[in-house]
Formats: sequence, C-alpha cells, structure tokens
Amino acid sequence: MRVTLASASPRRRELLSFLLREFDCFSADIDETPRPYEAPDNYVLRMAIEKAAAVNSEQGAVIGSDTVVVLSGNILQKPTSIEDARGMISALSGQTHHVMTAVALMANGDLRTVVSTTKVTFAPLDNAVIDAYLTTDEPWDKAGAYGIQGLAGSFVRAIEGSYSSVVGLPLCETRELLEGVGIRTRVTAAHA
Repeated sequence: MRVTLASASPRRRELLSFLLREFDCFSADIDETPRPYEAPDNYVLRMAIEKAAAVNSEQGAVIGSDTVVVLSGNILQKPTSIEDARGMISALSGQTHHVMTAVALMANGDLRTVVSTTKVTFAPLDNAVIDAYLTTDEPWDKAGAYGIQGLAGSFVRAIEGSYSSVVGLPLCETRELLEGVGIRTRVTAAHA
C-alpha cells in the first residue's frame, strides 16, 4: 500500500524515511487556529486528522501529524516575530514543558490515531544565550521556537518520553500504526 505523508516538514520526512523506503509527501493546507478553550491534546489531534483528511487518498494510506509545545497549559505555536520567539524561549528557560505530537493514519477507510506526550526540561538561559540563539535560523517554523535536534538541544537538561516525537514524529507509535493496518516497515520487511 502506498503511503503519503501529509506534511512539508523536512524533519517528519526524514523520520518517516527510517520506517519506510518509499512514500509520497504533500503539504496539507488547513486552518491551524486553535478553537476557544480547546485543550492542547485535542487541538494537536484535530490538526493531525485534518491534515490527513486534506490529503486523503483512496489508493493508499495517509499520515497526518502535528506537534505543539505546551507550557502551563498554554500552546506555544510557531513564532511570528523575533519578540514572539524571545518570549517563548524566555518562558521555557529553567522550566519543564510538554511536547505533544499527534499522528493520524487513514487507511482502507479506517482512522487510527495516537498522541505522544514528552516532558522536556530546559536549563536556565541567560539573555545573552537567548539573544545569540535568536540570531540563528532555528527558531522559525518550529513550535515553541526551538528544535531539539539542533542548537536548542543544548538547552535541554532532561527529557522524559520520545525524542523522535519532540523532533516531529514518534517513531515507535508511527511504526505500530503502520503495521497495525498491514503496512510493512523497514523493520518488518527485514524479518520477512
């Protein structure tokens, strides 16, 4: 069965390539505005489902995924300005937050979903470190203004949960979803 990733994220594409040798990628153009009083886990799951539905293919399976950073119950989305990014990184400094990544798999008229939640603790960051970080390209196009796989990984004191989920696609859960609908991954293909 042909798989399509409903994402333009190079991080998700790279992660999925660990599981599948071949798949298609199409960006899902949806409204990503949270609904009033929408809980973060409900929001991220809705986004994943809407992305998969926007790219739905009757010929194969579609994976939709979304990631949010949650601090004190508030969703930190992608920064819209340098001041927005500064505010996010400053708020995360010395704090523990949650990163939620939802995966929605549509295949054979069936929808399967999972939300992976990981606790991430940042070390305290002084203004000089934050200012230096903001001169890089890293904060942009990333929930919470950071990517754990880059320079901001040096801010992370502790992680409890799935590292790949924080990057953008929980590999274990995604593999289980794929194999659950009969799609062979690189791991299952190796045992055939």
